[in-house]
Amino acid sequence: MSQGSEEVRRELVGANLMLLALMLLCAVGYRVIEGWNWLEGFYMTFITLTTIGFGEVRDMSDLGRVFTIFLGLGGIGTVAFIATRSAQILINSNALRKRHQEKMIERTKDHYILCGYGRIGSRIAADLKSRGVPFVIIENAPKKLEQIVADDHLYVEGDAELESTLERAGISRAKGLVLTLPEDRANVFVTLVARELSQDIFILARTDKNQNKRKLIRAGANTVVSPYEIGADRMAEVILQPSLGKFMQRVRHTEAINLEEIKIDSDSALAGATVAASQFRERFDAIIVAIIDSETDEMTFNPKGSVKLTPGDSLVILGSKEMVQRVRQEGCTSAVTA
Repeated sequence: MSQGSEEVRRELVGANLMLLALMLLCAVGYRVIEGWNWLEGFYMTFITLTTIGFGEVRDMSDLGRVFTIFLGLGGIGTVAFIATRSAQILINSNALRKRHQEKMIERTKDHYILCGYGRIGSRIAADLKSRGVPFVIIENAPKKLEQIVADDHLYVEGDAELESTLERAGISRAKGLVLTLPEDRANVFVTLVARELSQDIFILARTDKNQNKRKLIRAGANTVVSPYEIGADRMAEVILQPSLGKFMQRVRHTEAINLEEIKIDSDSALAGATVAASQFRERFDAIIVAIIDSETDEMTFNPKGSVKLTPGDSLVILGSKEMVQRVRQEGCTSAVTA
C-alpha cells in the first residue's frame, strides 16, 4: 500500500475513534443534563449525527437543546469526514489493484489469454492455475469480474473483440488464445482479430454448433472443440467401456496417475538418444505412451526401443506426478536452463 493510502487509513481510524468517543461523551451529557438512561442518550446522539430527525426522545431543557446544537455542529462534520475518507480509500484501493494488475500482465509472457469466464472458462482457469500455467482472462460482465477477483486471477476488463483489449492482455507475448465466449459469432470475430495481431499464436475455440467448426478454422483457429460432443462421447464411453471410463477419470482428476505432454529440449539428457539407450523405464519409472513428431505432428504409439528421441518432439508420459516432474526436469529440460 502506498504512503498516501496509509495516511488516509490512519486518519480514518482516528476519526472513527473520535466519533466513538463523541457518542459516549454525548450519552453522558444527556444523562447528566436531562437525566435520561444510557439507551435514550445513545439513541438521541445517533439520530442527531445521522440527521434522521425523528424528533426528541423527551421534552428537553434549554441547556439540553444547546448541547444538541453543539453535538450537531461537531458530530455531523465528523461523520461527513469519515464518509469522504472511506470513499477515498475505496477509490485508491481499486486504482492500486488495477495498476498492480497492469504491471503483472506487462511482465507476463508465454501465457494463455482466456476470453470468457463462464462455466467452461472458469473450469479452464482452475485447471491452468493448478498446473502453474500463466494466463490472463478477458471479461466485461460485472458479476463475472467480481468472481475473477475473488478467485485471484489476472484479468483485463474489456471487450475481447477489440484489438486494444487483446493488446492489453499481451497477445504479442502470449503462447495461446482460448475462446470460450458463449456466441460462435463472437468467437469467429475474435479469431480473425487475434490472427491479424499474431500470426504464430495458437488459437483454441469452442463452438456450440458443429457446422461452425469450418468457419472458425477458416478464420484462423488451430483447434475447435465442441463441449457438447465431448460430453456425449464421455457419457457413451462410460456406458460402453465402464472400466476404461474409470481409468480415464483417475487420469484426469487424481495425482496418482498423470498423463502429460513434455517437449524434449535441445541439450537435454534425452535429446538424440534412443528409447532403449536412454533407459527411460528404469531411470524414471514412467511409461512413454507416444512420441509426437514436431515437424509432421504424427504420433508414434508405444514406441520401440530403436526410436530416436529428437529435440523438439513431445513425449506423452504416463506416471505419477513425481515421475512426470522428474522426466521434465532431469530428462527433457535443457542443461543450460535446468
